[in-house]
Amino acid sequence: MRILGLDPGLRNTGWGIIDAVDNRLRHVADGVIRPDASAALAERLVQLHDGIMAVIADFSPDEAAVEETFVNMNPASTLKLGQARGVVLLVPAKSGLPVGEYAATLVKQSVVGTGRAAKEQVGMMVKTLLPGCLAATADAADALAVAICHAHHRGTQQKLARAVAR
Repeated sequence: MRILGLDPGLRNTGWGIIDAVDNRLRHVADGVIRPDASAALAERLVQLHDGIMAVIADFSPDEAAVEETFVNMNPASTLKLGQARGVVLLVPAKSGLPVGEYAATLVKQSVVGTGRAAKEQVGMMVKTLLPGCLAATADAADALAVAICHAHHRGTQQKLARAVAR
């Protein structure tokens, strides 16, 4: 199972690809999509869309996972982040990928063991769980953490969905 993890942002959207087979995880690739900060919002969203499409085309993931955003103190920033997150959710879904969503605290809990872990702790554990991984940035490490979280939780979600469907 190839999983695309995404850490949404309008300035930097981290992405990470892992392969998950049984309980084994393998780092495939990671990076950051950086829309042009001087461009209009609509153009930045297009650049974000195109960047995610390129990652999907290059790595052919089977599923995607997106970190939920937190509410910022600045309402304008929160709205812009929400628009970026909408693109981040839309692109894999439109590409036919199932998309999981995870709270930042659950991602940290799954990777580090505590929901209040610092970014540095997340990065360190990502490197531990994915030997040979040298995540490009903290945003890429966060995206890999989202993918790891999805790998750990997707089986439970599938079982729950089957039970509810009965």
